[in-house]
Amino acid sequence: MDAQDQNWDDYRLFLAIAQTGTLSGAARLLGVTHSTVFRRLAGFEDRLGVRLFERLPSGYALTAAGEAMQQTATRIDDEIAAVRRRVTGQDQRLSGQVRITATDMLAIGLLPPHLAAFRRAWPGIDLELLVSDTRLDLTRREADVALRLGNPVQETLVGRRVGRLAFGVYASVGRHRAGIAEDLAHNDWIGFGSGHAPLRQVLADWLPGLRPQFRTNSISAAVAAARAGIGLAPLPCAIADPDPDLVRVAAFPGDFRLDLWLLTHEDLRQTARIRAFVDFIAEALAEQTDLLEGRRPGDKKPAEA
Repeated sequence: MDAQDQNWDDYRLFLAIAQTGTLSGAARLLGVTHSTVFRRLAGFEDRLGVRLFERLPSGYALTAAGEAMQQTATRIDDEIAAVRRRVTGQDQRLSGQVRITATDMLAIGLLPPHLAAFRRAWPGIDLELLVSDTRLDLTRREADVALRLGNPVQETLVGRRVGRLAFGVYASVGRHRAGIAEDLAHNDWIGFGSGHAPLRQVLADWLPGLRPQFRTNSISAAVAAARAGIGLAPLPCAIADPDPDLVRVAAFPGDFRLDLWLLTHEDLRQTARIRAFVDFIAEALAEQTDLLEGRRPGDKKPAEA
């Protein structure tokens, strides 16, 4: 193959298909169309003169040649990502782009006013918000900053806990007026399917007879369903308490909270625009501690452990 035919984007496409196992998954990962992935893979294999994937009913599986290429391509991709992080980490300009990743719950229910305030404070810094329930890889620069629930699991990530998210049980104003059964499990409920394991577990322990009549994998969808009166919903207080169409009908038992972390890669923490964003959002969320932890006017703040 001639050098002019070599394009690292082809290898990135190859790695995306290997990672997801489907053309549609690779297309979502790369932000292109299914047909583009199909066409570029066919062209790449033609130029190499070898088949990299077996086309199976269950998806795309690596051939022996593909497995050999994956090892080398992954190593090179890791090295390229490391170089990009080191170069970006030396950037002291308060301009450019910051890419933030968060779940739909945080991206829709919590972040928008803070992002608007940040843009007013730092108009030279552009923001891109990537809404995903899958954890984008900060080591590969899929995003610069992540706002996540739960402790970080990658050693190369640095950050800080910026709050603890409390949950309560909420109903629509209309459903609340109509009356809520004293035994909460005897009401219609909105529950969660895939994901949200800690939330599902605490509900199962608290209300073992609970059988949700409506399920979703999205907190934002659960908020909308609760507003529509479909049933009671376990929701973050920071999102549900300010909503005039929702009423908190019960607090969660004990001290159930989910830690809220603001993370970036260790190579990027001294980048001026990223440091400015992290510091700004951390301070903004610190000012909302009572809201995040579900305290309302008149509630007593618990003593520090």
